[in-house]
Amino acid sequence: MLLIDWLIVLAYLIATMALGIYLSRKASGSLVDFFVSGRSLPWWLAGTSMAATTFSIDTPLYIAGVVGNRGIAGNWEWWSFGIAHVIMIYIFARLWRRSEIVTDAELTEMRYGGQTAAWLRGVKAFLFAVPINCIGIGYAMLAMRKAIDALQLWQSLGIDPGEGTKLWSVIGIGLLVLVYAGFSGLWGVVATDFLQFFLALFGAIVVAIAAVASVGGMASLVDQVQAATNQDMLSIVPLSFDGGIGWSAVAGIPASTFLAYVMLQWWSFRRSDGGGEFIQRLAAAKSESEAEKAAWFFNILHYVIRTWPWIVVALAAVVIYPNLEDRELGYPMLMLDFLPPVLLGLVVASLLAAFMSTVSTLINWGASYLTNDLYGRFIRPQATQAELVLAGRLASVGVTALGAIAAFFATDVATVFRLVIAIGTGPGLVLILRWFWWRINAPAELASMVGGFVIGLLTSVVPILTIEDFGLRLLVTSAITTAIWVTVMLITPPESDETLDRFYAKVRPGGPGWRRQRQRTGLRPLQNLALDGQRVLASLLLLFGAMFTVGGFLLLQSLTGWLSLVIAVLGWWWLRQLNRRPIAPMPRPGLDDEDVFSEP
Repeated sequence: MLLIDWLIVLAYLIATMALGIYLSRKASGSLVDFFVSGRSLPWWLAGTSMAATTFSIDTPLYIAGVVGNRGIAGNWEWWSFGIAHVIMIYIFARLWRRSEIVTDAELTEMRYGGQTAAWLRGVKAFLFAVPINCIGIGYAMLAMRKAIDALQLWQSLGIDPGEGTKLWSVIGIGLLVLVYAGFSGLWGVVATDFLQFFLALFGAIVVAIAAVASVGGMASLVDQVQAATNQDMLSIVPLSFDGGIGWSAVAGIPASTFLAYVMLQWWSFRRSDGGGEFIQRLAAAKSESEAEKAAWFFNILHYVIRTWPWIVVALAAVVIYPNLEDRELGYPMLMLDFLPPVLLGLVVASLLAAFMSTVSTLINWGASYLTNDLYGRFIRPQATQAELVLAGRLASVGVTALGAIAAFFATDVATVFRLVIAIGTGPGLVLILRWFWWRINAPAELASMVGGFVIGLLTSVVPILTIEDFGLRLLVTSAITTAIWVTVMLITPPESDETLDRFYAKVRPGGPGWRRQRQRTGLRPLQNLALDGQRVLASLLLLFGAMFTVGGFLLLQSLTGWLSLVIAVLGWWWLRQLNRRPIAPMPRPGLDDEDVFSEP
């Protein structure tokens, strides 16, 4: 890092701060202004912010480690969430916007009634705001610390720091993020996210180009990866040549783990119906259609566009640093070794952008739970809007401090990522069913959330109970959690008709699970669940087909590229035909609206 590189980084930090502070006036009016931008976000800004949230400095380090240790197929650990994210587009985006909540915890007292619903809201807000959220901030800070170490940023200033100095420098950047996130609320977060996302994407592409050029081009890279390892690291799907699902200790993943990813993880995880930060953006969108477009835009940015620069860099690191013990350091080491001045400064700024976009979101998201669902609901229900905004800013400080504490105990990015998945596995099915089946009640959701958290934690960190096979760990957690919540649901009474009718009238979901409520209220659903299910299938073909088309041709796997392109085109054609049909189900001729619908 030369002086020009440091000046570029400094200019970026100043620009980000100025933008955030400038937007602070948009967040001072009310709690809705501060945490959901007055429900005025356009789709392109909400979608980009969702993508920026998932792109932190830990992401390229994590993928460098995944590819280096398990091959490209190891990315199914996060690719599998694409199934849930596509479902979010057509099944949940409009429902969340229609509910007009500030946080997903607030939905619990809309969907359920009584003291149990209040307890559920409070427990969920605390778990998401403190342990889960702060673990996320902690491992983002860990990745930043590792990048600072690998890039020798302090050494470029003539300083030889200890581990404490490196960590405190990361915390200092976190405090910088706190200033604009705490002042400007969600508006400041999403506006800076837009700048930070494209800067971070630019940085990833620059590193990929430099890395490929250093090994003689893409064809040379592919040949050298195959020669450097005895495994097929380039396989996109972990299938053996005999057609069976295979695995390798280095490149590839166990059959049980792969099956858990594609058949279990996406629906059992706590983000099965959207996920807290995503829900915040969907609730902040201008309209239901804008929320749906935002969800689509996020999927394109996250899976189709962003995936491959990371993977290319990871493959280059395997070739250039064959004996690297910590594969996660391959990304920053390539930056340091192959980028010239100015470009190095821009890419370092891009890593800061990735870090700041995620941390600012987590700060704002965690503070929204503490303010809206704990302080405003239980401590000071009579608080004015000005007091709630002040509480939101103070809560932002608390969340940042707790995240910094978590950073002191984190050591490995991929391990912490898996811990976040494990402790969030279990309640996903309840979160889906509560939208479409009246019988789900507050005790069932509370049992699923607490049970999944405890079981995931025990099987991940307690030596005697730890399950090393990650796929088996997810299966055990999901199975035990399901047994718990189903039992609790059956031995506790359902929600009252008044509560269920009120929720149905507000959200108007489709499906057969609300037949009684439709008959009592006389209101037709605003969702055609059968049609939306077909849209999901078509969109999965389109999204994964497009992603693997890019990857297939980029990695010179022409058969994969052409097959994926055909799948993507078929998905696009099918989706286009489906989009010509009406969104809301139409009554059959001669029958009352509230009695029979075209959906199942």
